[in-house]
Amino acid sequence: MAKNEFYWRRLHSLLGVIPVGLFLVFHLSLNFTATGGEETYNSATGVMDYIPGPLLLLIEWIVIYIPILFHGLYGIYIAFTATPNNKRFSTFRNWMFLLQRLTGVFLVIFIAWHMFQTRIQKAFGAEVSFEMMEKIVANPWMLGFYIVGILSATLHLSNGLWSFFVSWGITQSTHSQKVVTWITMAFFVILSIIGVSAILAFV
Repeated sequence: MAKNEFYWRRLHSLLGVIPVGLFLVFHLSLNFTATGGEETYNSATGVMDYIPGPLLLLIEWIVIYIPILFHGLYGIYIAFTATPNNKRFSTFRNWMFLLQRLTGVFLVIFIAWHMFQTRIQKAFGAEVSFEMMEKIVANPWMLGFYIVGILSATLHLSNGLWSFFVSWGITQSTHSQKVVTWITMAFFVILSIIGVSAILAFV
């Protein structure tokens, strides 16, 4: 049982980076085109319309939905069964451990709602456009919800990268783990600026 859990956790960690993490970077970068105005955003997102419907749906399920479902659901299991390792890691790392679990649980709710407001509405005939997002964030509470969601996602990915490097044995020494901490935190700041700037562009 323990051996199986070891492999499930490795798969959970891997999918959190590839493809879920890569998709988040792509998604936020695409949304960042909104800072160039409505026409720029609609042109950038409109490229997806050139992909045939059935093929796009297949790609979405294989690359996005299935990995996110597994990572999210198994992540909830980890969040409610794991305990901080105070002896092995510093106080900072244990705080990050807690934040990783909290943001993970929140993101399950946020992503489900975001999917409902965009992808599911598109399936019913709505157009995912600058105007759609503009209407969504016109509500200050919804804008705040999206900002918290974006920051949760960027922190979860950034700290998840650190955990990925440790759990896969890439960074084993204390020094290398500290270096990766600074790199991933810088990544968090940059990605957060991109994400928050993108959502504010719709206001």
